[in-house]
Amino acid sequence: MTIPLPPRARAIQARVRAFVDAELIPWEVHAEMHEGLVPEDVWQRMKTKAREAGLDNMDLPESMGGRGYSKLEQAVAQEQTGRVTNALGWCANNPQSWMLEACSPYQIETWIKPLMTDARHECYAITEAEAGSDVDAIQSTARRDGDHYVLNGEKWHVTSANLADFMFFQAKIADGPNKGAHALFFVDHATPGIELVRSPAYTHTYRAHHPIYRFHDVRVPVANRIGAEGDGMGFTYAWFRHERLMIAARCCGAAERLIEEATAFAKSRIVFGQPLAEQQAIQFMLADSVTELFAARLMTYETARAIDEGADLKTAHGQCAMVKLYASEMAGRVADRAVQIFGGRGYMRENVAERFFRELRVDRIWEGASEIQRVIIANGLLKRGVRSLVE
Repeated sequence: MTIPLPPRARAIQARVRAFVDAELIPWEVHAEMHEGLVPEDVWQRMKTKAREAGLDNMDLPESMGGRGYSKLEQAVAQEQTGRVTNALGWCANNPQSWMLEACSPYQIETWIKPLMTDARHECYAITEAEAGSDVDAIQSTARRDGDHYVLNGEKWHVTSANLADFMFFQAKIADGPNKGAHALFFVDHATPGIELVRSPAYTHTYRAHHPIYRFHDVRVPVANRIGAEGDGMGFTYAWFRHERLMIAARCCGAAERLIEEATAFAKSRIVFGQPLAEQQAIQFMLADSVTELFAARLMTYETARAIDEGADLKTAHGQCAMVKLYASEMAGRVADRAVQIFGGRGYMRENVAERFFRELRVDRIWEGASEIQRVIIANGLLKRGVRSLVE
């Protein structure tokens, strides 16, 4: 408790930690050995217990039936879900607040409210083969045809698409006065013209897959467009800011779990007649790890707190990039050290360090690679000065 938290945030932290320890961590190895899956009754119990722990609809106001958590409260909750492997922490639906601001009443009733109740599930079709961190390079198009749009393109890494029944699809307007502008659409999976190209195998072992989809003249009503033509990129930036902050929080949770596990092993493992923890080389690894975790956690909490207090949008954008960059790279270093401390055991899939070593690698890539975060930070520094980012 060296970092002060408001009482409600501390209570949320304790409640979610207890849930993760009791309901999720015991199933990690089973999920690893069964393609990310646990028995269906166990999965349903996890989802029920997640709701009881207050992990659903965290970013939505209480007036809409959400939890009304602050960004800081969401960060401490997400940090605890980051302590578990195999994406078992992805057991609660969490629409973001920008959706309420951007979506029409019809869209809220059709997609967002069912998402809140777990009746529907979403995925994001944004990335393409030639457009990853550079979202503006997407080639997917949306052409207006009367009261419909016709969508074409191919989307990669559509996370959780195998579990979803609708997508957020980002495209560029094909013609008219807004040609080249970005637009975002709701697209139901059952819409004709959507082809599942393939579902690649990935480094991690998750229930949620990341398929590739091809869109052939997919027709959606104009009512499915979120906001106006040209608003798509702004919504995506809002999504990125939120996700980058929460990725940082989850990385802090992962690092804490790794340090706990590696420390316990080092104390019990006898090498050359004494505990491994007595070896100075091991002490240095643990000391570096906990120091970096402390720094990352401070950055994450303070960025969340600043957003809650109304931080300037450009400042928040830069700071979310900073915390995502630092925390994701920190967690990768901690995972590497943990594998080394565990030795041969750290290379076994049943070991938490091995799983995190694989899983944490993607946090330096998705929602903008580390290099893109550095570009964002540098741009903010050059345009607005150092004080805009660190005061």
